[in-house]
Amino acid sequence: MIFSKVLLAYDGSDASNKALLKAAELVKGSPSSKLEVVTAFDFPRIFMGEGLAPIPASINKEYYDLAEQTTDEVKKRLAEQGVDAKVELIQGSPAEVILDYANENGFDAIVIGSRGLGGIREFVLGSVSHNVVQHARIPVLVVK
Repeated sequence: MIFSKVLLAYDGSDASNKALLKAAELVKGSPSSKLEVVTAFDFPRIFMGEGLAPIPASINKEYYDLAEQTTDEVKKRLAEQGVDAKVELIQGSPAEVILDYANENGFDAIVIGSRGLGGIREFVLGSVSHNVVQHARIPVLVVK
């Protein structure tokens, strides 16, 4: 199956690095295929009763800096693979960011890593990849 426009969801984890290799393989198989990468990050929130507690700006900056470092890492890894790709850093809930980006930009497929959580942990904690698979309107390749 050949996809012309592939979205890779990348967070720097081992599973997303495996997904990167699979996405690169998919687009290398067809010279007309394009790859875009989205790294989603969200700032931490602390709920106190019915409200949100303020988070120090230094903590938010650390989260942002880590997200930028992750995008730099994926650019480097793509270059090593010989793949030219657009890389976006977007703030928001990861599953929502991935799904919205895919819908707004007309992708044929999403490639995402799985953290490999077991059934009960996935149910209790939720999972970005599980959420994307459940709500995507296009094929999703989950790489373990």
